[in-house]
Amino acid sequence: MLSRFLPLLAVFIVALAAGYWLTQPASLSKTTEFEVPFAANAESSSASNKETSGLVITEMVLGSENAPITVIEYASFTCPHCAKFHEEVYRPLKKNYIDTNKIKFVFREVFFDKYGMWASLVARCAGPEKFFGMTDRILKTQNTWTRAESDLAIVGELRKIGRLAGLDREMLQSCLADGDKLRALVGWYKENATRDKIKSTPSFIIDGKSYANMSYEEFSKLLDEKLGS
Repeated sequence: MLSRFLPLLAVFIVALAAGYWLTQPASLSKTTEFEVPFAANAESSSASNKETSGLVITEMVLGSENAPITVIEYASFTCPHCAKFHEEVYRPLKKNYIDTNKIKFVFREVFFDKYGMWASLVARCAGPEKFFGMTDRILKTQNTWTRAESDLAIVGELRKIGRLAGLDREMLQSCLADGDKLRALVGWYKENATRDKIKSTPSFIIDGKSYANMSYEEFSKLLDEKLGS
């Protein structure tokens, strides 16, 4: 029985050690905003991988590396607006622009709370090949797992999602208990969000310019203008 609690305890210890303020996702009824700590220490990088705290954090990317436009989404797994974007906008965006190699799409996590951190650890546990499928399932079931009755129950719901993706119990335990990975992800998020001046989710960097959340019609119009079509 004790082994079932180890991932949860490890994540709590790491979050506290990082000095991170943790809030409840159930209260996020409006577009979530935050201030990024350590803004003066931000560094820019054009690399696809970023080394933080001795670990390399992999950029999660879809689409052709040679696509004429790069779209970076900043999103939180506990943000209702992000879940809505992925349901209503991301799906046709993937079909019409990512899968046709018109854009390269990059997904970067933003952490507002401990639950979003845990969800990121589970999504990344499956590796880059399954990350976007995991992300889709986590966001699609957001109203279910974020509203579980306790922290342990939330972890249990996230583990169920991982198991549906083919991850075994031992792998999920290892990923959820990876304190070094969590610290690296938090540092990576702070640096990215500070550099790109991200203040809400979902937010987008399209060919170096910042954009707020938008409908598919607005998104496609903007992309078509940039593509010259």
